[in-house]
Amino acid sequence: MELFRNQNFTGEKLREQNLTWQDIFQEIPVKISNSALVSAIMTELESVSPATQSDFDRLVLSTNPFMEKNLEFLIECMDDLSMEQQRFQYYYRNLSRQQAQQQAWLQKRRTENMSRRALGEEPLPEEDPNNPIFKPLIEPSRLDSYLITNQISNYCSQINGFAGQSFIKLYMMDAVHENN
Repeated sequence: MELFRNQNFTGEKLREQNLTWQDIFQEIPVKISNSALVSAIMTELESVSPATQSDFDRLVLSTNPFMEKNLEFLIECMDDLSMEQQRFQYYYRNLSRQQAQQQAWLQKRRTENMSRRALGEEPLPEEDPNNPIFKPLIEPSRLDSYLITNQISNYCSQINGFAGQSFIKLYMMDAVHENN
């Protein structure tokens, strides 16, 4: 919660708190209950129609619409995660470029100070806070990456669960056809 208050989701802070993408959400159980009147009407409606559409839906073997939508969502999340990774690569590329510039500047300053000492002059300071190469780069937040990773995990578990149920239906129908 402290990280969220400060909006400081940098890699260093997340490692300090041992926070992973699985820790971002907390699952809260929800219990839905009906009043006595609603339960009574549901019982009465249930006895009126012996077979409902949902009973016949169990026999449907088509997995295309659900799987197709989940795969589309999964692909979108993978694209989003790829964009997040590119943001981090861009940050680290700029960070390494900045560090190389700092080292080159320090090396130049040290050689200049050596020549100034040889001439008996006062050496210049090695750190110049006004120089833009010493301005720290802001690390991008990792919260979006964690949220996207969690969403990918949810889509994968939904696809896995649905595919398992669909395979069971298909194997049962295959066994029924073989027995006929």
